[in-house]
Amino acid sequence: MIKVENLSKSFGHKLAVDDVSFHVRRGEVLGFIGPNGAGKSTTMRIITGFFPSSEGSVFIADVNMAEKPLEAKSKIGYLPESAPLYSNKTVYEFLSFAADIRGFKGDEKESRIDDAVAKCFLEPVLHQSIDTLSKGYKHRTCFAQAILHDPDVLILDEPTDGLDPNQKREVRNLIKEMGKTKAIIISTHILEEVEAVATKVVLISAGRKVFEGTSAELKAKSDKAGTVTLTINGVESELARATLSNLSSVDGVEIAGGEVFSITPKDNSIDTSKEVLDCVTQKGWSVEEFSIDKGRLDEVFHKLTICDEEVN
Repeated sequence: MIKVENLSKSFGHKLAVDDVSFHVRRGEVLGFIGPNGAGKSTTMRIITGFFPSSEGSVFIADVNMAEKPLEAKSKIGYLPESAPLYSNKTVYEFLSFAADIRGFKGDEKESRIDDAVAKCFLEPVLHQSIDTLSKGYKHRTCFAQAILHDPDVLILDEPTDGLDPNQKREVRNLIKEMGKTKAIIISTHILEEVEAVATKVVLISAGRKVFEGTSAELKAKSDKAGTVTLTINGVESELARATLSNLSSVDGVEIAGGEVFSITPKDNSIDTSKEVLDCVTQKGWSVEEFSIDKGRLDEVFHKLTICDEEVN
């Protein structure tokens, strides 16, 4: 549904996007992440047709954005980060205006508005002037116009910006539900949002793609991923440490305090936990607690984007 091929964008001597490629199929939600200045917003604007690319191509449902921009844009619902709205209109008037632009009339127009209002929880402010709304309601009003025409492709920039925790949960559930039948890109600074809704992740740094895969695969790049924390009762600490250190998949064992051991794998792609469990079972040790560190997105994010901080 969304295909980005060798995309580059220069502003004078500044290369903002550097040979970025990825695709999003129907039924996928792509979390598009990166630090400020990494090229996320520029990439999103090229995908939606607001900027031309310097090199490369964007296809929306097999339609080349550069060659047939109106046809490609008609398949997109776009929620920009700073929601552009006509502040002198009510929510209903604005959505009615958006429906008119999309060519909806009569009962179908009212049905489209009603559906978008319900999905975005706008009933309490439907006839309220937009300039009196909170930031959260303004953002949801812009979200409503993005889904009004039931597009196959959704491009959402900071979709939960300004929402309270309950509203964020509602919007994330909506994105996951819509993601079953659409191709969606969400750009966000909230890494927990990526874990909550994205089926895959693209991370860019200094204009280049540095990772593409699932959030679990990204977390697995954490230095702590695969680390086993173990609490053993009734065993002398040094004896337990020496025994565990001799396991083939173990790189090191630290006594984290008392009977608590932190076991670092030689390779976080190897299941050290199974070898540790087999060992303690064979020894007949009493295990009180056992956990495996899945890694942290913020740690990997920092590790893979450190060059942006050095440049900025």
